[in-house]
Amino acid sequence: MATGGSILVIRGGAIGDFILTLPALRALREAFPKARLTVLGYPHIAELAVAGGLADEARPIEARPMTAFFTSNGRLPEELAAFFGGFDVILSYLYDPDAIFERNVRRCSAAQWIRGPHRPSAESGAHAAECILKPLERLAVFDADPTPRLRLPPAPSAAPGPALAAHPGSGSPRKNWPAARWAELLARLSEEIPHRLLLVGGEADAEGLAAAAEAWPAERLEPARNLSLVELGRRLAACEAFVGHDSGITHLAAALGLPALALWGETDPAVWRPRGEHARILRWPEGLERLPVEPVRQALLDLLAGSEYAQLAE
Repeated sequence: MATGGSILVIRGGAIGDFILTLPALRALREAFPKARLTVLGYPHIAELAVAGGLADEARPIEARPMTAFFTSNGRLPEELAAFFGGFDVILSYLYDPDAIFERNVRRCSAAQWIRGPHRPSAESGAHAAECILKPLERLAVFDADPTPRLRLPPAPSAAPGPALAAHPGSGSPRKNWPAARWAELLARLSEEIPHRLLLVGGEADAEGLAAAAEAWPAERLEPARNLSLVELGRRLAACEAFVGHDSGITHLAAALGLPALALWGETDPAVWRPRGEHARILRWPEGLERLPVEPVRQALLDLLAGSEYAQLAE
């Protein structure tokens, strides 16, 4: 493709899936700096790429007129047909097993179509970010950095002094460390470090949030509940470190460059672990449910001190 033109990247999925797509967006931005780059996905997630300068625009894939593109031989809305027709390259990571969406887009677009993986192959053993980068080779983009990197301006601090961010939830209860252990961890840490606690979560994290909030002194507690991802990213960027689970928010913290500790369960870390120079995972031989407080406490203290803790984190 010429240095100009326009590129569309189609990416649905959850927060973590999108964060692991950031290396592909960055590689496209660097290889084709004059091209206009649009992301078609869930805007509340894709806006991270716009805010971080990795895309020029985010468009909603869940818009009602888009449903025609998921129906065989449907009547395609003229506005969307013109939208797809305006791109030189379309890179799709959409789950489209019968290629219905692809065929409909091809009816109204002459763009070069590149199909990427919705999820990495379980047999490949490669990290998801590397699998997502692979299709860019068709555009002669090789050896791109597979580490997600996102730069957002930190939000103005609500109070002076360092802050620790914690997210005691995830997209699945089975990925969560027990709420009582979170409470014990934070109660002990609150007496050992002077940090403010940025407590991150959403509606699904109510139990863990309540336990964590009760364990930390109220005057040093900063709730960060149900924030937009861009606002949350700015709040995280002002923190000194992060602790969480196997979740999209952990991937976000790692992409922001935070020293991040992920309490890891059964997910294959070779494929899904957060990528980042300062991102680590902590697994326990007997499983996440039985992970004691003390190894997590020590790992966080070492993380905050900037020391090495490879003996605790894989």
